[in-house]
Amino acid sequence: MTTESPRWFTSSYSNNGGNCVEAAANLASSHGVVPVRDSKQHDHGPVVAFPTTAWAAFVTALKR
Repeated sequence: MTTESPRWFTSSYSNNGGNCVEAAANLASSHGVVPVRDSKQHDHGPVVAFPTTAWAAFVTALKR
């Protein structure tokens, strides 16, 4: 059995100023969550996992 690893990405709207978050949307369909972390801390900081429905609502609100 293999464990799927998060594939982290930063928004294309980020200006690389260091105050960004990274998300791993590749886990949404297989695990039902979207992990999010601080881009400055990478592997050292905490990860918050949002349910896919909450993440979708957040992204929809941002687009408005």
